[in-house]
Amino acid sequence: MENESHRHNVPPNSETHFKVTLVSSRFEGLMPVKRHQQVYALLADELAGPVHALALHLFTPDEWEASGRSRPDSPDCRGGGQS
Repeated sequence: MENESHRHNVPPNSETHFKVTLVSSRFEGLMPVKRHQQVYALLADELAGPVHALALHLFTPDEWEASGRSRPDSPDCRGGGQS
């Protein structure tokens, strides 16, 4: 998990924007939407409170190996009047 809050228009030391990369055999046979739903269900309390944004990169072990063990870079923040 990576805190990307510093890339957004939030107060210093915020913990509101995160990128999560998770590799699990539990994702075998599941479409991306179902994978995301499983993670959101586990993190329901956090998402109802302090966490504003969550970028999920969810892989099966085979997908992770095929990706070269890398996940996409996050785009730059475009909102909130950040310069």
